[in-house]
Amino acid sequence: MMIVDGSCHCGATSILAEIDPETVTICHCTDCQKLSANAFRVAVPAAVETTQFTGAAPKVYIKTADNGNRRVQAFCATCGSQFYSADATDTPAVYMLRVGILRQSPILPPKREIWSRSRLPWVWDFHEETESHETR
Repeated sequence: MMIVDGSCHCGATSILAEIDPETVTICHCTDCQKLSANAFRVAVPAAVETTQFTGAAPKVYIKTADNGNRRVQAFCATCGSQFYSADATDTPAVYMLRVGILRQSPILPPKREIWSRSRLPWVWDFHEETESHETR
């Protein structure tokens, strides 16, 4: 396990969390592509009880997926930096933290990728040791 910290781009919100660096994941799903305005999103799970936010509370948007699952998308209301996604319940167990907001991001290489069937054709294959799944 590893303690990580970070903040949004404008610094209005900071985060402190405990993660397992072996669980960093790239997601190629079309929701992640659209919500991140990028080719993929990199995230790592953190238990809600080991995650602390200070400063401005993240703003949330609830996205309903094609399969009906509802996911909270949390971001900074000022600069738009993404913090996490989570199950849209009163008591989610896990935040999927966005690795880009973490100060330790340079030492958090992805260990697996999911939804690779939606990988954009111009995105290269990741390291051969990265576990890959066509769906979740």
